[in-house]
Amino acid sequence: MNSQFKQHGAFSWSELMVDEPEKAIAFYKDVIGWDVEEMPMSTGAYYVLKADGQPVGGVMAKPQEASHVPNHWGVYVTVDDVDATLSQVELAGGKAVFAPMDVPGVGRLCSFMDNCGSVLSIISYEDKKA
Repeated sequence: MNSQFKQHGAFSWSELMVDEPEKAIAFYKDVIGWDVEEMPMSTGAYYVLKADGQPVGGVMAKPQEASHVPNHWGVYVTVDDVDATLSQVELAGGKAVFAPMDVPGVGRLCSFMDNCGSVLSIISYEDKKA
């Protein structure tokens, strides 16, 4: 990942949550030409999408509790401190969609709903120098 995307306020990651990740991966490999690397996670397989060997996004199966949500692409914005940003979100009338969590080797992240009902994910990377 390019280090410019790890600055506070930059859009830095795109992620597809879908019912059939393997079907989506085959589609995007054919259409875009992304390479894919599978990463085992506690919640199931996560597929890192790569362009010219560089990670550019991911694909994952929707969790059971989100089965009613349509398949969708989401984006992450880099922030210096996920917890502090979530506090600002709440003061401004937004609310957490899921609480901040740590992903080893990646960083801390969460999703929130703004005061207009739009969902956005935020992330603070472990190594912001990469």
